[in-house]
Amino acid sequence: MWRYIRWSLLAGLLIGVWIVMRLPVAAEFYARRIYPAVSGVLSRISSPFPFSVGDCFIYGSIVGILAYLIYAFVKKRSWKKTVGRTVEYLLWVYVWFYLAWGLNYFREDFFTRTQLPYADYSEEDFRSFLSAYTDSLNASFTPVEKVDQAVIASEVKNGYQEIAGRFGLVSPVGYLHPKPMLLPSLMSGVGVLGYIGPFFIEYNLNPDLLPVQYPFTYAHEMAHVLGISSEAEANLYGFLVCSRSEVPEIRFSAWFALLPYVLGNAWQLLPEEDFKQWKETISPEVKKAYNDKVAYWQGLYSPTIGDMQDTLYNWFLKSNNIPSGRKNYSEVVALLMAVNTK
Repeated sequence: MWRYIRWSLLAGLLIGVWIVMRLPVAAEFYARRIYPAVSGVLSRISSPFPFSVGDCFIYGSIVGILAYLIYAFVKKRSWKKTVGRTVEYLLWVYVWFYLAWGLNYFREDFFTRTQLPYADYSEEDFRSFLSAYTDSLNASFTPVEKVDQAVIASEVKNGYQEIAGRFGLVSPVGYLHPKPMLLPSLMSGVGVLGYIGPFFIEYNLNPDLLPVQYPFTYAHEMAHVLGISSEAEANLYGFLVCSRSEVPEIRFSAWFALLPYVLGNAWQLLPEEDFKQWKETISPEVKKAYNDKVAYWQGLYSPTIGDMQDTLYNWFLKSNNIPSGRKNYSEVVALLMAVNTK
């Protein structure tokens, strides 16, 4: 009897999740009305722990499923029941993921939600943005040898309090704090700086982060916790929050973090000679900091597992309403131009 009740409940939740996925208005209602309550409960449960509860759940589930399959094989248990129970467990995890956070992938798009007009590409506008960005990047440069994590936490939370209503974010609460990854060496090997733990609404930062990367990465992952799934939007809000800070190290972290995305857009949109001329306008100090950062992460990167992770994450994003996949990170430039032209 209990089995039929359990499966009926699971089926109902699955149908509900799939319906919301196809209705942006419903997903927006979830993000604004339901997610704040759900995230509040889950983050309250996880926040007292100094380690990532979500990581323990994920890795524990993987080990548990493998152990269960081995046990069933050794004991010659019915494979029909074994597979059935495994599939049921994975479906419950699937439902938990989407109800806890994943439905944020299917909310209304940035321009609908913010009522900002979408502007087609204009070479003149892009060149104007490029010039203004480079001037600000160079002017913001400051050596970042170390950062005060408590100051960053305060600055980022205050910054999000100011913009949350405008962009449809959940307002941050005081008890939220970043956690170290359970397997940081593995994450460094695939180039992951941070990620949200969706099952318990945690945000995990890589201990290998360079000081100059810490403020922006902190703010980027905080955006995910506040209900944003788009990587471009998380980049945008991280930039807006950090670039407005009065702390020079936090401000430079914002402009510096955008540099690879601006480089990528400029390479694609400008003639080769113009691109080279623009690069010469970046100050030597910024270039050195950027090259040092690239060399640092290349020393930690593992091409084999890194390529696998890139492929899987690209597929994951595309299957969750982000058709551009990993290229979504670079779309922050278009969003920033839209915000600045309002």
